[in-house]
Amino acid sequence: MSIQSESVAEEEEIEEIGFNQLAQNPPAPADELFDISTTVDPSYVISLIRKLLPPTMNNNNNATATSHDQILENKCHIMDGSSSSNDHENNVMGPSVGIDSWEEHGCILWDLATSRTHAEFMVQNLVLEVILATLMVSQSPRVTEISLGIIGNLACHELSRKQIANVKGLIEIIVDQLFVDDTPCLCEEFRLLTLCLQGSEGVTWAHALQPENVLSRILWIVENTLNPQLIEKSVGFLLAISETEDDVRALLLPHLVKLGLPNILINLLAFEISKLEGDERLSERYCVLDMILRAIEVLTVIDGCAQELCSSRKLFSLLATLIKLTDKIEVANSCVTAAVLIANLLSDSEDLIIEINQDLVFLQGLLDIFPFASDDIEARNALWDVISRFLAQFQQGEMNAINLYKYISILASKSDLLEEELLDHQLASSNDDKTASARNLCIRTAALKRIDFIASQWLTTKDRVSPTNEYVVNERDLDRLKDCCRKYS
Repeated sequence: MSIQSESVAEEEEIEEIGFNQLAQNPPAPADELFDISTTVDPSYVISLIRKLLPPTMNNNNNATATSHDQILENKCHIMDGSSSSNDHENNVMGPSVGIDSWEEHGCILWDLATSRTHAEFMVQNLVLEVILATLMVSQSPRVTEISLGIIGNLACHELSRKQIANVKGLIEIIVDQLFVDDTPCLCEEFRLLTLCLQGSEGVTWAHALQPENVLSRILWIVENTLNPQLIEKSVGFLLAISETEDDVRALLLPHLVKLGLPNILINLLAFEISKLEGDERLSERYCVLDMILRAIEVLTVIDGCAQELCSSRKLFSLLATLIKLTDKIEVANSCVTAAVLIANLLSDSEDLIIEINQDLVFLQGLLDIFPFASDDIEARNALWDVISRFLAQFQQGEMNAINLYKYISILASKSDLLEEELLDHQLASSNDDKTASARNLCIRTAALKRIDFIASQWLTTKDRVSPTNEYVVNERDLDRLKDCCRKYS
């Protein structure tokens, strides 16, 4: 799209088209592939920024506002030198506009901010100062949402993100927006905070977020909102804290844990799993479930957070419920993460294995996850670890013929899946570092030996058990299972 400053009518037409197309929140750019390559007249961008000025910035009694106002006018005059004085006056004067016009101009800037070039130009021309002034006086949730959205898109670019932290008072006013009771505003707020916390200015942002009332408000939002998008954004922000630099994490995470973060995440997980078990699944909640599980997974390997999570029987039970879902395709990533989490929990609290003692559905669920973890060697190792621990129960105690029959039926029915997994695992392990590969080989070998033990026990007792419709042992599958165990163990 090319916007020409010579024609006011054409400018208005383009603005109208831009608003109709871009009124929806534009997404943050994933990378420079999203950089807008079209030419936008610089004076047009300046005029858009100028139109976002709140009325207070035209008050002559406000010296600071007048100073910013004059700078904007001077910049616009320089960039629009070819226009007549009358045209220039029409373009830059009268920044006080109605809410609908403000929304129109703001949405266009929101979209333009996805371009690194446009973002840097906007920052150079005081868009951050204008938005700061707007947020200080705004009583409109929509205006606040658009303002935060613009800054959020600016924060996708390194130079612009650094400049956000340099504008005096802007970080504080952004943090204050956490106390706005509006879902779209809070979604943009958490997106912005997540981006800024992961940048080189993360420590500055962490200090602003550190007060207890701010962290309590964050956890209150996470715990009480019913909006899937806001849950995803707010939990994503907590995940970013857990994954960020040590100095940033040290400023925030201990306080969040003290305020109850682990239990809040477990309760959120319980809520999302209850939705999965209901009659109607909502696809918009799948990404929420995945985000919650990722946040819990990261916390289970951080000192100071792991103990409370890894000793939680409620968490373990919820993860087992997820593993036992019969229809896993739509939540495949979540099931893989759940298996990794169970391996983490069992490595810290071995007694949790009692929670799934002789649970046939759990064993079958574990085996069904292998195809979904085909490209994740660590997840596959975690699956083998859980299987090995699960089957160890039967070597420690006596197993009756009926139980043997049930277990060998499930294991034999998955022989083709196990054979494919073992072949893939062997190929992947050849590219692993030697220490990790040796450790993983021990885990897998232990599991295979336990499967072979169950198969051998079954062969000595099978004549004492009558086949049932629910459990059937196919002899060909059983032979393949035993061959796999001996070949790869």
